[in-house]
Amino acid sequence: MNYKEFIGQVQHRLEYAQFGQAVRATRAVLTTLGERLPEGEATDLASPLPMEIDRYLNEAEHGQRFDYHEFLDRVAEREGVDRADANYHAQQLLAIVAEDVPPGNIEKVRNGLPEDFDPLFELIETANE
Repeated sequence: MNYKEFIGQVQHRLEYAQFGQAVRATRAVLTTLGERLPEGEATDLASPLPMEIDRYLNEAEHGQRFDYHEFLDRVAEREGVDRADANYHAQQLLAIVAEDVPPGNIEKVRNGLPEDFDPLFELIETANE
């Protein structure tokens, strides 16, 4: 999947009228996830993604410790949405990422995060059932 296809998927799933809104959501979610992940896990997750997307994961200050509520607060602030929308957008973004990366990379990310991050993976679990 190339950059425009990826952002097009985000735009479609989040029902955004404008391409820029989908870019903002992608950047907010993946930058925040990149901050939470150790550098190696962020790199593994990012490597199959288009280079315009993988930089959001790779350019973050990795390995920060914060819980899922803080994750949602950071996404919400970056994107300019409320926490409920941030949660929905994060779930959708990770589901789109999961379509492009090997399942083992997603599992590694999940295993590296505390249990309170489980809601982030709900759509992936549903798709795999």
